Amino acid sequence: MSACRIKKNDIVKVIAGKDKGKEGKVLSVNAEKHTAIVEDVNKVTKHAKPSAANQQGGILHQEAPIDISNLMLVVDGKATKVAFRYEDNGDKVRVAKSTGKVIDVVKKANK
Repeated sequence: MSACRIKKNDIVKVIAGKDKGKEGKVLSVNAEKHTAIVEDVNKVTKHAKPSAANQQGGILHQEAPIDISNLMLVVDGKATKVAFRYEDNGDKVRVAKSTGKVIDVVKKANK
């Protein structure tokens, strides 16, 4: 499986599905299932029975996982594809393809 291009706390834009065009912060990523939970995107309604944790019960509105293929990373207000590159010092970095800007360091070089 290839490296995951979307990480927790990234700002992403939905490019397909019922919430197309919405932007939000990634709350969690499940690399095995290739899904992510994005703040205020793909909201679903759950009916909860009363329990010790939730004594009231009732109807809950929460985010459901969305496939990572339906998300694009937002860098400087613009949705972009993500590439990986090795720097001269050996660091592996995420790069925005539209601008060539380094987003963050994925793996530090072993020295």
